[in-house]
Amino acid sequence: MDSAKLVALLRSCIHSKALKPGLLIHQKVITLGLENNIAICKTLIKFYFSCQLFESAKLVFQSIPRPVDISLWNGLIAGYTNSFMFTEALELFERLFHFPYLKPDSYTYPSVLKACGGLGRANCGETVHSHVIKSGALTDVVVTSSIVGMYAKCGMFDSALRLFDEMPERDVACWNTIISCYYQNGKYEKALQLFEKMKASGFHSDSVTITTAISSCARLLDLEKGKQIHNELVTNGGVLDGFISAALVDMYGKCGCLDLAVKVFEAIPVKSLVSWNSIIAGYSLICDSYSCIELFRRMKEEEVQPNSTTISSLLMACSRSANLRLGKFIHGYIMRNNLEADIFVNSSLLDLYLRCGSFVLAESVFRKTPRTNVVAWNVMISGYVSTGSYFEAFRIFRDMEEAGIKPNAITFTTILTACSQLAALERGRDIHKRVIESKLENDEIVMGALLDMYSKCGAVEEALCVFNQLPERDLVSWTSMITAYGNHGQALEAFNLFRKMEKSNVKPDRVTFLAVISACSHAGLVDEGCYYFSSMINNYGLEPTVEDYSCLVDLLGRAGRLHDAYGILQSMPSIRNDVGLLSTLFSACRLHGELELGKEIARTLVTQDPDDHSTYVTLAKMYASDKRWDEARKVRLKMRQLGLKKNPGCSWIEVDKRIQPFFTEDKSYPEAEQVFDCLSNLAIHMEKDEMEL
Repeated sequence: MDSAKLVALLRSCIHSKALKPGLLIHQKVITLGLENNIAICKTLIKFYFSCQLFESAKLVFQSIPRPVDISLWNGLIAGYTNSFMFTEALELFERLFHFPYLKPDSYTYPSVLKACGGLGRANCGETVHSHVIKSGALTDVVVTSSIVGMYAKCGMFDSALRLFDEMPERDVACWNTIISCYYQNGKYEKALQLFEKMKASGFHSDSVTITTAISSCARLLDLEKGKQIHNELVTNGGVLDGFISAALVDMYGKCGCLDLAVKVFEAIPVKSLVSWNSIIAGYSLICDSYSCIELFRRMKEEEVQPNSTTISSLLMACSRSANLRLGKFIHGYIMRNNLEADIFVNSSLLDLYLRCGSFVLAESVFRKTPRTNVVAWNVMISGYVSTGSYFEAFRIFRDMEEAGIKPNAITFTTILTACSQLAALERGRDIHKRVIESKLENDEIVMGALLDMYSKCGAVEEALCVFNQLPERDLVSWTSMITAYGNHGQALEAFNLFRKMEKSNVKPDRVTFLAVISACSHAGLVDEGCYYFSSMINNYGLEPTVEDYSCLVDLLGRAGRLHDAYGILQSMPSIRNDVGLLSTLFSACRLHGELELGKEIARTLVTQDPDDHSTYVTLAKMYASDKRWDEARKVRLKMRQLGLKKNPGCSWIEVDKRIQPFFTEDKSYPEAEQVFDCLSNLAIHMEKDEMEL
């Protein structure tokens, strides 16, 4: 049997990934004494890589006494690179220079450059670039395209674009390389700019170009541009292959145009897994869990097997629509079919159960999830924070630290939100130290969360310190600092900061104005508050919402201008009977002892929300303050008749970085006996002081 026939047989094994026949052929090669035949060795290396037997491929190479043919080296380097074994590829490339009679060629460099880009080793890539220049291989368009791709992968976009512009000859593959690299690095606008430049240069886009361009539109939610590319393709008689169709379905789904997504999807003759995943993800985004399940059923009927992306999208749809029953059905499907749940599926399950308030099931899934990845921990912490279970979030954070998992920016941002909501200043300071230890002081989102935490905990000086350290101040950070000043009576500082923000060309939004008007409210500066309310409407064209009117009512109410506030409500039919606004004014009536107006507002509140106990409680207290005991008794009797009860008060205290919650008459915590003894002693001393007075 000659070498040509053996090579042909090995190639058929590569195509079919037939391991046993390939091993038998290798045995035959050795028997015939052809183990040093270059053509056979190259094919054997490809065969073992196709079967993922990397060590066997390496042994074939090492068994050759004098590997003097560069194509052998190229085969092994390419095998390593295509298998994402970038370090091994570069190590082999370095060994190549120990053989002075061997020179890399135009087939060597693309694989080596791909390895440099995969590892992000720009220095190594620049060295290879210099080798290419010395060898004269820079005239090869494939080699130059590979250098461009390497620079883009390493984030050196200026170098990539400069070299691309200097290329005397370009082909479609070269354009695709640079466009794809910008897309993969999140530079979607630049990818689209290059796509347009390619068309203007007279090149015809292929499937790869169009797919990347449409995917860039999807990431940018640029529906108009996506439609334009689609229309041009149809007008020019282009073929909508599986890749382009799937990208269009994804783009239309992400942009909220499900009718067009469905139209493209239904026109695909043989629907791939990617296209099924794209249409399911589209319905998932609009929280339509029933349509997602129906598509899943159709997918199974067409014998397309789901992957983790499919399952995650289905679970996210159930989570977003709070459909626990369908979510459990998908979880059951995973278990019945013994599907291996990866980190994305497990995270989606955790999110589902936490959003639906099924904490026991969430904890059960979490216990079975590998805890070496920070993602699952983040989902648990975020889930508890989003449902207001801040103490549970702290418990998970503590367990995470004990497990030796290093928190990332998302962890810190989420747990700082819990500190903000509980005003847990000491715990927040401790987390601030860990942020510094993790070298995240330049992360704008983490620093913004720290600013918000210090602001809500009343630590204005520390909030200002964080604000001054911010690498870049956005609208949120300016608003947080203004809020910090306003909440703690420093209205003049809030005004000054607002003016600085305006000078820095950051346009205030409705939330910023709420912060400024609230600062006026806390400081009793009614005229200034009214000025900023007018400025919001007249200077910035912002139509006031219920929240804005609530702030204005609070401003007037705190200053005792109750009838002015009531007049504003009555003059606007859209907010006249708003329960939130009336409740704000009702509280102000109690504060200023305005019983008659309070009674009028109370009648409206009882009509609008008869089950709210707070109206009755406040009205009873107003009668009691005015010594109208009979009326107060009648209101409380009415509450009992309606079966309304005041919710028990909850509070908490932070001691030595430990937060202890407690309810009214709560005796469940360990130190309850000492606390009640202390209260009893305080009461005795207070009585004595009263008698002495």
